[in-house]
Amino acid sequence: MLLLRPPGVYRPQGDTRMLARALRRAGLPYGARVLDLCTGTGALALAAARAGANATAVDVSRRAVLTARLNAAVHRVPLRVLLGDLAEPVAGETFDAVLANPPYVIRAGASGPAPHSRARAWDAGADGRALLDRVCAEAPRLLAPGGLLLLVHSELCGVHTTLAALRAAGLKAAVVDRGPEPFGPVMRARAAALERHGVIGAGQRHEELVVIRADRPCRP
Repeated sequence: MLLLRPPGVYRPQGDTRMLARALRRAGLPYGARVLDLCTGTGALALAAARAGANATAVDVSRRAVLTARLNAAVHRVPLRVLLGDLAEPVAGETFDAVLANPPYVIRAGASGPAPHSRARAWDAGADGRALLDRVCAEAPRLLAPGGLLLLVHSELCGVHTTLAALRAAGLKAAVVDRGPEPFGPVMRARAAALERHGVIGAGQRHEELVVIRADRPCRP
């Protein structure tokens, strides 16, 4: 699907493709309620909607929300797109599946970007977990009984930390996909700083991406 993407909106790439593949493998039934957090261009929400899901997309960026709405209109796909911080716009609602491709690029040794910076499309603070920890904490409230979370991020942000957080919240969590990804422009620009802080090895210019699936039990 060709998507419009203005400057400042995250470009669908390897992590998006991995999450879309995991969504297909999940085999959600027709009409499943799907929430796409940090939607960007709306790529994942649109993929879910085209497969028959009742999809909702959320992003904190007005530019991203307008982009997702425009992409839905261009492709004539029914999609609810909401502006807000993570799950705030859908407070009180539950979903059969939650998709999350939040910003996870590490800003070693420094604080996060300014609230309205374009960098917030990828920048996730000193350890890359500024949004990841929030997704893990909010997932149980968003999932209907038997619902599932599909979350993608870099191994550099702590895969075991994510798994432990989701399991502590009562979800059954495991890595369901992984693969190498060459550094893009942002990571290449930060490589020297990441090496100095011991986040990556000397000369390392790739990272492994992981997709984590977390399921809410049908019964308490």
